Amino acid sequence: MPEDGKITVFLLDDHEVVRRGVRELLSVEDDIEVVGEAGTAAEALARIPATRPDVAVLDVRLPDGSGVEVCREIRSWDAGVKCLMLTSFADDEALFDAIMAGASGYVLKAIRGHELLAAVRDVAAGRSLLDPVATARVMERLRDGGDPAKGDERLANLTERERRILDLIGEGLTNREIGEQLHLAEKTIKNYVSGLLSKLGMQRRSQAAAYVARMRAERQGPRQGFEG
Repeated sequence: MPEDGKITVFLLDDHEVVRRGVRELLSVEDDIEVVGEAGTAAEALARIPATRPDVAVLDVRLPDGSGVEVCREIRSWDAGVKCLMLTSFADDEALFDAIMAGASGYVLKAIRGHELLAAVRDVAAGRSLLDPVATARVMERLRDGGDPAKGDERLANLTERERRILDLIGEGLTNREIGEQLHLAEKTIKNYVSGLLSKLGMQRRSQAAAYVARMRAERQGPRQGFEG
């Protein structure tokens, strides 16, 4: 909890009515202050660093991108900002992306007002709101997500530099952080990522991260590190 007792919140949603409703819901609470809002990913990425909220409530689907990507960028700048994903759709793929991006929670817009308030407070306090059943499905997909032999064949097509970058993607690093580690420009890393995704037959870096996680799980044993 912040020292002054106020939880500062930034809102990102492309629907003004939804944004206004959430803002009004939060603003009447004595311990919560809305410090900024945006309707697009670009606006959010421009405004959030200046407001430095405790919690960013992020719509998953946006006209110019994804709230998950905003979450990933925010967390690369300031890991102290907790991200609560708000969406209209129960989507395992988006949940997986949110987990990989470092989100603290993932809730549906059908949530009741008092439940959203509780979610904001819980996330601000450092608690995770990722649904355990849905998270278990994601982890099951990591364990059983394809044929290992096929994965090894694709991996053999990568250069040593591309393998290193793939490994760092699997650790959750952003292009900027990978560039800092390898002493390369962020744009250069972006080009490497595009190339390795193409070789792996993938479209998104979250798929590459899942691939790395599955390969590591297979090396450690199919169920090691997971319960149930």
